[in-house]
Amino acid sequence: MECPSRDENLEFCKCTYEPCSRKGRCCECIKYHVSKRELPACAFPLQAERTYDRSFEKFIEVYR
Repeated sequence: MECPSRDENLEFCKCTYEPCSRKGRCCECIKYHVSKRELPACAFPLQAERTYDRSFEKFIEVYR
């Protein structure tokens, strides 16, 4: 199913992982990352996002 807000979501999406099939599909992205004990790219500043470490621990480290 196509997301009706995908174009709008893409303006906010910080994901730099080019082959990502979930870009702009926030519900799918959040579900995927939380299932892996991670947060999506939009939860991180750009420098931290580029490490592709999206773990809860990295999030705490960044915002500590």
